Amino acid sequence: MTSSPQEILLVSSPDGPIMAYNASTGTTLTHFSGSHCPRRGLAHVGKTMIAASHISPATASASICLYNWWSSTAFYHLPMPEPVAPITTTADGSFLFAGGISGHIHALSLPSGDLLRSLPIHRKPVTCLTINDDGSLLISGGDDGLITVLPVLQLLDVNDSTQSTFHQISAHSLSITAIISGVGGYNSTTVSCSLDCTCKFWNLANGTQLRTIQFPCPIWSVTMDPIDWVFYAGGSNGQVHVGALKVNRRKQSSRDEAEVVALSQEHCGAVTGLVITNEGRNLVTASEDGVIWVWEMTSRKVVRVLGKELTSVSDLMLAKGVGGSGGVHSAVEWGHSGLGFAGREICRPLREKKDMEKWLAVVEQDRKRAMDVLEGAFGTYGKLLTLFLKEVKGMKK
Repeated sequence: MTSSPQEILLVSSPDGPIMAYNASTGTTLTHFSGSHCPRRGLAHVGKTMIAASHISPATASASICLYNWWSSTAFYHLPMPEPVAPITTTADGSFLFAGGISGHIHALSLPSGDLLRSLPIHRKPVTCLTINDDGSLLISGGDDGLITVLPVLQLLDVNDSTQSTFHQISAHSLSITAIISGVGGYNSTTVSCSLDCTCKFWNLANGTQLRTIQFPCPIWSVTMDPIDWVFYAGGSNGQVHVGALKVNRRKQSSRDEAEVVALSQEHCGAVTGLVITNEGRNLVTASEDGVIWVWEMTSRKVVRVLGKELTSVSDLMLAKGVGGSGGVHSAVEWGHSGLGFAGREICRPLREKKDMEKWLAVVEQDRKRAMDVLEGAFGTYGKLLTLFLKEVKGMKK
């Protein structure tokens, strides 16, 4: 199995740290502590930061933790007006959207954390959020079974007093657990999955339903390959299902379902996260029991097991490079540019990073001592210059 060294797996837990793994080797790179992250509560911010929803187990107070690649602890906590779970950010990392238990979607400016707007979008808690590939639409799902599509610019317009939405679709009979949007901007295919045991395929341009697939169990996660050819769905029974994203419209629903198959190996718990790595050649699946599998899709076999440090998984995200230049998505295009300086640093072993920090501290102390010596030397030279000038004046007399 081969994989780009740029790829980093970020895994969050409701009762433990956020872990970072090398997607190619499975090596633990580092961890980020101090957050109790609920489902869908992980997002990337700009080219050097990640964000995690946090609900204090002691006080139930809500915040969003901001981390950079240099420290294992959060450098900033953004207070929230209510507990929030799903979060997502704009491509440039300037704005964050969070879904609350009241059904509100909150828009924040980053990194200040200023709350720009809070809109009552759902009747029940918001369960998932995503932004489409061109950054124009925010797509949300909730416990009310509704899918809502809002223009991002409308959400960020603090002078807009209306609360109208672009589309609101009565999509599922039970809670929506995940939503993913493919390539194509406004005309992309969007897939939603639900506790009602279905995955549904949508054209958001007109809000029409393209296809429904019935599964034998509730579906907790969904993803698709980079070219929108195959989709994967993770079930509550531990099975991972794979099927064609698009089929001939003349085929019947039963034929559609027959084209979806379950992979042979099964997790012991519900599949809570799915990501594609190595340009579609590998699939990474995470279970609620904390086990992470890396699959080789040619053989459809598990080739690596991760997650020994975890007891559960609430979210799984792939970082394909941090930094880079060029293009509208270059700041956060996790996969289309080199790792850059910050990305290379996270790939260093944690001990080496600590050694570097100690070395930098020593250098800073030496610099301060050198400045003190230099200041003392300037004072001595000043006194000598004064005495020299007095001697010169005495000689002239």
